[in-house]
Amino acid sequence: MHKGLSILLIFFIAIVGSAQTLPKTYTAYHITESIIIDGVASEESWKKVKPTDLFIDIEGNKVPKYNTSVKMLWDDTHVYFFAEMEEPHVWGNLKQKDTIIFHNNDFEIFIDPDNDTHNYYEFEINALNTLWDLFITKPYREGSPVLNDWDANGFKSSVKVHGTINNANDTDKGWSIEIAIPFDAFKTSYFHKNVPKDQFWRVNFSRVNWNFQLQNNKYSRKENDKGKIEHEYNWVWSPMGVINMHRPEDWGYVYFSSKKAGEEDKFKIPEDEKVKQILYRLYRKQKEYHKKNNRWATKFSELSDDDSKIEGNRVIRTIENHQTGFNITVISPFTKRLFIIREDGRIIQKLD
Repeated sequence: MHKGLSILLIFFIAIVGSAQTLPKTYTAYHITESIIIDGVASEESWKKVKPTDLFIDIEGNKVPKYNTSVKMLWDDTHVYFFAEMEEPHVWGNLKQKDTIIFHNNDFEIFIDPDNDTHNYYEFEINALNTLWDLFITKPYREGSPVLNDWDANGFKSSVKVHGTINNANDTDKGWSIEIAIPFDAFKTSYFHKNVPKDQFWRVNFSRVNWNFQLQNNKYSRKENDKGKIEHEYNWVWSPMGVINMHRPEDWGYVYFSSKKAGEEDKFKIPEDEKVKQILYRLYRKQKEYHKKNNRWATKFSELSDDDSKIEGNRVIRTIENHQTGFNITVISPFTKRLFIIREDGRIIQKLD
């Protein structure tokens, strides 16, 4: 591991606590080759790029029993995904769009293009290629509405089963899925120029996997001896440290390089992301304090937080409470920009 990444790793562990580690990074390369969405990564562009690290348990401390990895590419109009999943018993029974797809084994994509934890996207697809696409205005911790009837217009996907689906009489190798999503699906306005050339998005991938049982030779989620469905497994690309995918501040970083597939590019997580992680830590402490004391803390000492430095650099920070919540501000020692986190967890960045 490079020295710079080692320092950054130590920093993230120190400020986030628990089992959280440095978010993963991935570089998606630009292509001009046409991609046929057929569930098979047969194009030369797919062959030229590396997959992500193998998925890990969502808390980051267990190795899944089946491997999962993802590749990404992009062109001027779409972002592409190709996921491969080992699975000796490929099954599914949900065929209606926008049903709760994670009640089957599934593959999931989470995307927050502007890195503010609000207005993000979730896509879930099972081995029958049934889609659940959602638009989420705020993380569930804020009691926000979820727009289940939102549609990612132009979304295309195709599944290839390496075996026979819903057949308990054989052993499968697994399944793969190929996806294309137009950048237009992520636009916030008609004139929004949102193709992220040489920029990053916050992204994570999840795979939900269930123990199964057979009844009349049909698959279903396994029940325990009390008739309750056993808990699912949650395997992810970038570990969350907790069993909760809806903490966008802990997702990985995908950098959309303008270099071509087959070339090499380097991406470093911006220094100001360290400032944001401090703000999220303070946000959680404020929430805990309010739950316990029925009021917001007015000074950092009430939050048991006396650390006012980042890597030896003094941090200027303030707490401002108001009738509906609070603002916590931090001035970045790296760029001198002002960052504000609100009571709903959204970060506002004051640009130069």
